[in-house]
Amino acid sequence: MDNAGKFFIGGSWVDPTGSDTIAVINPATEEEIARVGAGQPEDVDAAVAAAKAALDSFSQTSVEERLALLDKIVEIYMARAGDIAAAISSEMGAPKWLAEAAQVPAGLMHLMTARSVLADFEFEEVRGSSLIVHEGIGVCGLITPWNWPMNQITCKVGPAIAAGCTMVLKPSEVAPLNAIVFAEVLEEAGVPAGVFNLVNGDGVNVGQPLSAHQDVDMMSFTGSTRAGIEVAKASAPTVKRVAQELGGKSANIILDDADFAEVIARDAGSMCTNSGQSCNAPTRMLVPNARMDEAAEIAAAAMAAVVPGPPDQDGVTIGPVVSETQWDRIQRLIEKGIGEGANLAVGGPGKPEGLETGFYVKPTLFTHVTNEMTIAREEIFGPVLVIIGYEDDDDAVRIANDTPYGLAGYVSGSPERAEAVARRIRTGMIHVNGAGPDFNAPFGGYKQSGNGREWGKEGFEEFLEVKSILGVR
Repeated sequence: MDNAGKFFIGGSWVDPTGSDTIAVINPATEEEIARVGAGQPEDVDAAVAAAKAALDSFSQTSVEERLALLDKIVEIYMARAGDIAAAISSEMGAPKWLAEAAQVPAGLMHLMTARSVLADFEFEEVRGSSLIVHEGIGVCGLITPWNWPMNQITCKVGPAIAAGCTMVLKPSEVAPLNAIVFAEVLEEAGVPAGVFNLVNGDGVNVGQPLSAHQDVDMMSFTGSTRAGIEVAKASAPTVKRVAQELGGKSANIILDDADFAEVIARDAGSMCTNSGQSCNAPTRMLVPNARMDEAAEIAAAAMAAVVPGPPDQDGVTIGPVVSETQWDRIQRLIEKGIGEGANLAVGGPGKPEGLETGFYVKPTLFTHVTNEMTIAREEIFGPVLVIIGYEDDDDAVRIANDTPYGLAGYVSGSPERAEAVARRIRTGMIHVNGAGPDFNAPFGGYKQSGNGREWGKEGFEEFLEVKSILGVR
């Protein structure tokens, strides 16, 4: 990759100010596949200065101009879809089919959604004698994770461009190559110089100075709750807006009138998608105590059918987890579950047979779990499912809400009853009866799962300020 060691600043590919680099490791082979520049505060300063210089002109572009720009971005993105998928698969381990069928299309959908929202958005309204104006918030710092990398980049960059903002992106240093391809997409699409800037690096040398920068008007962060707290702390002295999409430990309530054979098999398998590395994954399955053994048997069969393996191999369900660090963490938590007395029904510690090289995790099921156990409270971020028993609907709601997180929730059962339960769950999103993602619906959480929203109209509005012009009407 020609631009792997460079940053995209002010419309040009430039060398980092320092000589340090960061190795990008293929988690399926444990081999280095590229090196990217390790950004320093001086690189952040240059990128923010470029974004600030571009703001005056770009913020004044018309809706029609930004619509045309988004159309061109979509066109080039589609042409480079194969390159983006290949980068994602090689650097974070997504199976080839998942990268092509979900990871890359998710990015496309966010760009198209941003365009659709922009086309219909009313930027001005008259209220009494005042004119209420919505305008782009300014220079935005964007920090994105490695698990659904293009999904998270585009759900920030798309609405930021639509709103007339300029930006500096720091993608995850674990999986930065797809972001470099995306920067090439924006360059080819003719995004004006300085509107989009890319600086690779770690949290200490790039994320923190970006968050603290006095010329950054907003930080949009997706990642762990721990890292989100640090972004908020660094941002606080400059009183900038901070939007956060953080961790989760989502409850999946299976009501007693659900079709257990269908629903439990569906949800146990889907929880493993992307090797369980999704912040909104349904990792806590709640079933009636009286039917625990029945549920456990169905879930065990579904988990046993999940096939880990190399991302480019046919028939593979899940690839490796992203890194050795992540693998070690998952192993510690699996051992913790065993030590705390949960029933290990499928999987367990160690790597799957025949997959000694690569950061592969056995699809793992714990049953007869209590909500006080570590594996029921901490975000594992791997293909590990826990099943917790409940007595009645009230007890299920109590258990579901007994968590510091509040990103997503899931309920399956008769439609009217499932909706009634869904309304009582304190999370930003609830999936009823297997409903999938909706790119027009807001994505975000309550409590320690963050604040603000991404996706759809609400995600677009995060990048806007509101101005009252009094006495002109």
